[in-house]
Amino acid sequence: MDFTKGKRIKVVFTDIDGTLYSHKTNRVPPSAIEAFKRLQAKGIKVFICSGRNYYLVRKSGILNYVNPDGIIMMNGAAAMIDGKIIYRYPIPKNVVDAMIKFSYRLKFGLTLIEESEGHINMIDDRVIDAHAKYGTRFPQPRKFPIPYDRTIYQMIAFCDEFDESLFLPHLQNCKAARWDEYAVDIMPKDSDKAKGILAVLEHYGYEPTEALSIGDGNNDIEMVLFTGIGIAMRNAVPDLKNVADFVTDDIDEDGWAKAMAKYGLLD
Repeated sequence: MDFTKGKRIKVVFTDIDGTLYSHKTNRVPPSAIEAFKRLQAKGIKVFICSGRNYYLVRKSGILNYVNPDGIIMMNGAAAMIDGKIIYRYPIPKNVVDAMIKFSYRLKFGLTLIEESEGHINMIDDRVIDAHAKYGTRFPQPRKFPIPYDRTIYQMIAFCDEFDESLFLPHLQNCKAARWDEYAVDIMPKDSDKAKGILAVLEHYGYEPTEALSIGDGNNDIEMVLFTGIGIAMRNAVPDLKNVADFVTDDIDEDGWAKAMAKYGLLD
């Protein structure tokens, strides 16, 4: 393992849930807070890179612990620097309309996520259970008209893998990233966290080799493969560990800070 690659790093991209924020302690570990600040003090930029939109990033409480240089939201569908959106990639309206029809036909909850808010069409035990695991509240329910009249960047279907197999092949150029037994993100095939990262790198004039990413979920695979250094938490899903350059300790065992130290970023 070439840990000298850390000398080239100018920016770090980190997932929130299960990576920087623990849902066992419901906070960011003190070691990660200190490491986050030390990185920035050295001139290394640190970005949040999450499946959440800006509203849900704020509601997570993460910004009470750290002050990121920017945020990549909704699995790479938008990127924000200094409070301004520099990149947007919404889902085509015909795909959103098709997903709404499937949600009503198969009777599962569907959340449609906008830039600053989101709505859900129905709430059942699957919705309640998935949100409870991550300490989040589900959005205000509303009936979705067809055609849908809002700009959508990400969709969350609260269903099992069988229902997913019924609708996904019929959504034009879409892919799924499952994060719970009954919850799966739906997004365009050519949109992921790596696309949002690319927008940030181009903004600053950085190369992918000058970036490090760290995560724990299926929606972190593309960014871990894209950046010069890609790290998985020990509590990460197996598929992410398989493609990561390094697997650090569990989030509750100071894994985030240990990963930064391992690559010499805190020296």
